[in-house]
Amino acid sequence: MTIGVTVVLLAFSVILFGSDSSSGANQIALVIGAVLAAMVAVKNGRSWKVIEETIVAGISTSLPAIMILFSVGSLIGVWMLSGTVPTMIYYGLLLLDPSFFYPACCLLCAITALSIGSSWTVAGTLGIGLIGVAAGMELSLAITAGAIICGAYFGDKMSPLSDTTNLAPAVTGIDIFTHIRHMTWTTAPSFLAALVIFAFIGIFQTTPHSDDSLAQTLALLEQNFAIGLIMLLPIAVVVYMATRKIPAVASILAGILAGVVVALIFQRPVVAALSSDPELATVAATFKSVWIVLFDGYSANTGNDNLDSLLSRGGMSSMLNTVWLIIAAMSFGSAMDKAGVLNRLLQGLLALSSSTGGLIATTLATCFGVNALAADQYMSIVVTGRMFKDEYARRGLHAKNLARVLEDAGTITSPLVPWNTCGAYMAATLGVPTLVYLPFCFFNLINPFVSAAYGFANFKIEPIASTDGSQAEAA
Repeated sequence: MTIGVTVVLLAFSVILFGSDSSSGANQIALVIGAVLAAMVAVKNGRSWKVIEETIVAGISTSLPAIMILFSVGSLIGVWMLSGTVPTMIYYGLLLLDPSFFYPACCLLCAITALSIGSSWTVAGTLGIGLIGVAAGMELSLAITAGAIICGAYFGDKMSPLSDTTNLAPAVTGIDIFTHIRHMTWTTAPSFLAALVIFAFIGIFQTTPHSDDSLAQTLALLEQNFAIGLIMLLPIAVVVYMATRKIPAVASILAGILAGVVVALIFQRPVVAALSSDPELATVAATFKSVWIVLFDGYSANTGNDNLDSLLSRGGMSSMLNTVWLIIAAMSFGSAMDKAGVLNRLLQGLLALSSSTGGLIATTLATCFGVNALAADQYMSIVVTGRMFKDEYARRGLHAKNLARVLEDAGTITSPLVPWNTCGAYMAATLGVPTLVYLPFCFFNLINPFVSAAYGFANFKIEPIASTDGSQAEAA
């Protein structure tokens, strides 16, 4: 009943508020769901104090994500001020052709995420610039966001530097490189299929922008910002620190600092224009401008409404709705867990899976369900992995199969849920609502079905090796 009521409320939230549902409507639905789950937990003998402590503990697990969100908010604002994002947009408009923009966008994000192991960092750096390029070319921001997410999650999923790629084999007890090799069978064809779809979209789309509008956009960027390769230094700082496995918040803070330095050296007219208080000395006015950008974002005034809308972004305050959504979602997931609803749901699903294909399909569905109910990809991997680990072993299936399935759904579907930490982050960072970009996340949508098809066809499903070197038969 608790799940049903919450799902109905979330559905009505989308129906009534559309793409604005994450601005408050979803949060209220999740809070109501949390209250109902808490009532069930009390009925089952749990004290309110224990339930409250569980909810607080659940919220505390999301604090790293919240810290990253606030940091990225400031990063976006500072990178607008420093000319980093305008420079990315400028060179992107010069170098990328609309006919191959979507697949190129996807590949670029995939290669970067593979090298640094973080989909969030890719979205918060390259993603912002690519969204700007798409807007400058008058291309679909929804398709662009889908391409960014496809590439970012492919690279993240296949990188040995990724936290989820390390978490899945850790939960199942296998080696990370064994895990990556086994994942290639489902991940590579899914990604190739996504690239082909993006290529077809690019080939057959009509490009609405004219050479005159492109030239005007380039001219406005040159007039309002100093454009040059040095403005990309903050990106290099973040990517370098990410490759060295420096924690995400520290890497982003370094990117903010680098952006401030670049802004103060190369964008002094832009910085000065933000503070119009004549009573302030030059140093104080500069300090005030940077301060404003950190907490409230950058406000552009180029004379072009579309360009101003694109560049006026960022600040910690821009992430408040997203943080609210995460807190509400984690409260709901924690209350559900304490009420025992999740465990009963998983046990019921396990009883329905008699074949290998059924077991894998059930695991995939459970990963997505935990992503929706617990609102966190790590919870999806850990809870599902622990739940199914013994069952896979009992049926003679190697743990590498479970690890692959956990990533094929636990990692991949997380950005498709608006109230999941990943979905909320991508929507807030790229400026495109989750339900708007969702239909274009082809890789994320295809991969779970490829994984399920392998299970039902018993293709690349590894059995456990027996002690005499022979292979145990898969169930």
